[in-house]
Amino acid sequence: MQIRRATEQDIPGLDALLLQVLNVHAAGRPDLFKPNTRKYTDEELKAIIADDARPIFVAVAEDAAPGQILGYAFCVYQQFVNSNNMTDVRTLYIDDLCVDEASRGQHIGEALYHHVLDFARREGFYRVTLNVWACNPKAMGFYEHLGLVPYHIGMEQIL
Repeated sequence: MQIRRATEQDIPGLDALLLQVLNVHAAGRPDLFKPNTRKYTDEELKAIIADDARPIFVAVAEDAAPGQILGYAFCVYQQFVNSNNMTDVRTLYIDDLCVDEASRGQHIGEALYHHVLDFARREGFYRVTLNVWACNPKAMGFYEHLGLVPYHIGMEQIL
């Protein structure tokens, strides 16, 4: 397996995995997520792929056909510059991490996460963060297994 930056050729594979993620969220929170949709259009994906401040890393098999990916990690550079109340640290935020349902259990997600950590260290980031939906306990357990700990908890009251 190889992990590399996404290219436009990866968009069909990204689309397929984005659909899988969305459907997990739609099953857990049908009041918020529309099933059988994606977070990004192909045009938005092209713009993200071209943006160095929003790297997407993809895991591909050594013999993979173009566009065939095993998993991805969408990342976003974050920093509070000249904030009145926050320190000026660089954060690499994992906006989304997904492994294809057919490839789970092969440590691909763990490899992607460690690749993101290595990238963040090389680039001088202070920390790596992500959000996980409470309706996805498998993901929460996976992230805790990797050593992540809660730093911020969102709460709601539906009216």
